[in-house]
Amino acid sequence: MHSTLKPRVWPLVAALLSSGVMAPAFAAEPKKPTPPPSPTAPAPAATAQATASPAAKPEDVATPEAIVAALYDVISGPKGQARDWDRFRSLFAPGARLIPSGKRKDGTIGYRMITPEEYITQSGKMLVEEGFREREVHRIEERFGGLVHVFSTYEAFRGEEPKPFMRGVNSIQLFNDGKRWWVLTVAWTSETPDQPLPAKYLSPSKG
Repeated sequence: MHSTLKPRVWPLVAALLSSGVMAPAFAAEPKKPTPPPSPTAPAPAATAQATASPAAKPEDVATPEAIVAALYDVISGPKGQARDWDRFRSLFAPGARLIPSGKRKDGTIGYRMITPEEYITQSGKMLVEEGFREREVHRIEERFGGLVHVFSTYEAFRGEEPKPFMRGVNSIQLFNDGKRWWVLTVAWTSETPDQPLPAKYLSPSKG
């Protein structure tokens, strides 16, 4: 475990990393006012269609359990194994976000918000070159209608190492549109010496 978030040690994947949460500007800059939309701007429906995800495997999006399993599976693999990024893209709803959070080098706490495409760009090469696996070891699931929240405890592994180098929690929001499940957000943070995982987020054998 690590007391600070360092490059090459993020979960969900350890990869954002090179430009990770340590950059102080990502949460400090005030947002600029959003200009009014141009009369020629595409309608929301057209924008959503333009950024539509690739077709998903039906078995990947049939249940909340299946889509979470697919999310872990698609980013995991040995050194040298290419990831199926179209499968990764197919899990996310248009506008979905991934949100790593944790402690910066200066000791402050922060977060970043990125798109699935930015995740691929920033993390994909490292996953293949170094090997990375992540697996779920415990979950707490809440559901109301088509909305599901999964508090998913993970272990992360480098290459073929048998012991995890990191544990933490992925907070995953899912939505069902009547046809399939979609990932809306994945926010995650890692365990540290001063922030150990509580027993309720671990299976009895993992405490």
